[in-house]
Amino acid sequence: MSEVDRGIADLRGPAALPRRNGELVFNSPWEGRAFGIAVALETDHRYTWSAFSRRLAEQIAEAGPDGDPARYYERWLAALEGVVLDGGLLEPDELDTRAREYREGTRDDAF
Repeated sequence: MSEVDRGIADLRGPAALPRRNGELVFNSPWEGRAFGIAVALETDHRYTWSAFSRRLAEQIAEAGPDGDPARYYERWLAALEGVVLDGGLLEPDELDTRAREYREGTRDDAF
């Protein structure tokens, strides 16, 4: 089992991934993409899973105890953005540009 596999399995409490009948639940395609990007970047050794999970815990704590569970992947995405920026994988303006392109539908890297 890889570090990320263990890390995903070890996420507990509010940081635990949404599941239904033991399967991961994504309510929108972007949620699955954010999940996949986070896993792929860790697998490619772009950051450590512990760095990502700390960021995720911070994001969840900021949401507070009454944070909306339906917004879980918004916090996941914020954690991902944080480790990507911290690691110098993208500059803030590059991240803003790519996010805008996806929102506007001018960028779609789907296969």
